Order: sequence, then C-alpha cells, then structure tokens
Amino acid sequence: MTAITKNEGPRFLLRMFRKNWDLYLLILPILAYYIIFHYIPMYGLQIAFKDFIASKGIWGSPWVGLKHFERFFESYYFWRLIKNTLLIGVYELVVGFPVPILLALMINEVQAKFFKRTVQTVTYAPHFLSTVVLIGMMMIFLSPESGMINQIIQRLGGEPISFMTRPEWFKTLYVFSGVWQQMGWSSIIYLAALSGVDPQLHEAARVDGAGRLRRIWHINLPGILPTIIILLILNIGSILGVGFEKVFLMQNELNKDSSDVIATYVYRSGILGAQYSFSAAVGLFNSVINFIMLISVNFIARKVGETSLW
Repeated sequence: MTAITKNEGPRFLLRMFRKNWDLYLLILPILAYYIIFHYIPMYGLQIAFKDFIASKGIWGSPWVGLKHFERFFESYYFWRLIKNTLLIGVYELVVGFPVPILLALMINEVQAKFFKRTVQTVTYAPHFLSTVVLIGMMMIFLSPESGMINQIIQRLGGEPISFMTRPEWFKTLYVFSGVWQQMGWSSIIYLAALSGVDPQLHEAARVDGAGRLRRIWHINLPGILPTIIILLILNIGSILGVGFEKVFLMQNELNKDSSDVIATYVYRSGILGAQYSFSAAVGLFNSVINFIMLISVNFIARKVGETSLW
C-alpha cells in the first residue's frame, strides 16, 4: 500500500468522500444527534462548579470550586445512595446478564421453526411495554388484597405480603421484572452471533461423539465469547447508571431506604428543590465513576484477552 504524503492527505479524503458520499450522508443524522444532544450540553456541566443563578446565567454565576461535591460526600444520604445504586446495579448484572445468553443458546437449539418463532415472539413482546404499564401490571399482580400472587399465597395458607411497600423486596422486584421485560430483546444480538458459528464445527463434533451440551460449551460459547465480553464491558461501565423512571414509579415512602438511588436524589434536589448546581455535581460524580469503571474494565479485558472496546 502506497503511503499517503502530507499534501495528498486532504485530496485522498476528498476522493473518499466523493466516492462514498451516500454512506456519509446516512451517518450524518447520527452524528448530528450525538453532537446536538450529547456533546453541546456538556457546556452546562460547569454549573457543577458554580452557584448557578438563573438571572445571571451560566457565565455570570460565581465559581465555588468543589463546594457541591464536598456537600454531597458529607451528606447523610451519600452512603445510602451509593449502597442502593451499587447493589441494584450489581444485582441486575449478576442476574440479568446471563439470562439472555442462556435464552439465545436454548432458542438456537430448537429445530421446530414454528415453536422457535413463537418463543421468540413471546419473549420479545414485553420489551415493547412502557415502564408505566409494567409497573401498573406489577401493582395489580402483587396487590395484597386482590393480586394473583397473594391469592396463591393465601390459598397455600400464608399471609398476604405487601411486596411494593416492603424495602427488602424492592431490589428483587426491580431486577426480575427487568429481566422478564428485556431478556428476549437482549438475546437477539447473541442469536445473531450464534448464526455466524461455522456449522462444520458441529458436524465434526458429532462425528467425534460430542453431545449437545458439549457442543454448546466447546463451540457455541467460544463462538459468541467476543460478543459477551463487549456487552459485559458496556454493562459494567453503566453499573451505577440505574435508570430513574422505573425506580421513581416503584418508589414510595415505605421502601425509600432500599429504593433511593442517585438518579432519584438528583431529581429531588435538582427539579423539586431547584438546587441546579448541586444536582449537576451529583450527576457528574455518577457519570465520572461510570466512565472510570468502563475504562478500567476495558483495560483489564484487553490485557487478559484480545477482545475489548478499543
């Protein structure tokens, strides 16, 4: 390959653009989306280091350095927020991450096409439910008076349980409802990776007498391992990024000790309390921790194996 000189660089890029202009046109809306909604708003992060006053604007507000961060670290809620956010994130990772992989492996082994399509449709469908609908279903099914689950418990001789108000049940309900809703949709990428596994490897393994479980363990899993590692890195990188909407809808005064996370605290302090600089500092702290974890896990994955994000 001929080296591109300094003077030829711009000409080469111009020729590539003219040759593939349609591809660059397709990616333009995506670039515009990220620039407009993700990079330009970073300009406002400076209010985390200021006492923001709306009448003075961002530039006119006085700098206060790390005052808001220190206030958050010293607050009564700090350890509760970190503990709840981290526990929910780890719980979700441990339970929710392997389930789509197992589901994809099982669906891949099904030979009957009609049954396979039926299972895929049934498991994909919950993904399209809104969070509000999902929480509404949980409230109906888990109601202490008329919920189906409590009806079964009472028929078995037990006492009804107020699942939605008991702090010890919050994390389990949050995680398992998320697994039920997302496992089918999340398995799509693993099914796509499994379709790329060479069928000749399975044929050779059958000739050698390998059973189905051995072929799954020694052929299918290694075949999708790079995909698993990439998604694991992304999931660990967002382990403190517990979403706001679902937690907020499930949260009440009785389960707040177990359900209060960084996202809901930012909402209370920023939107309800109008403490914009303080809430920006808390949100920035959360994002920085997630970024550090993402970089660290990617570095470890690159050192241990050959698969990483970069």
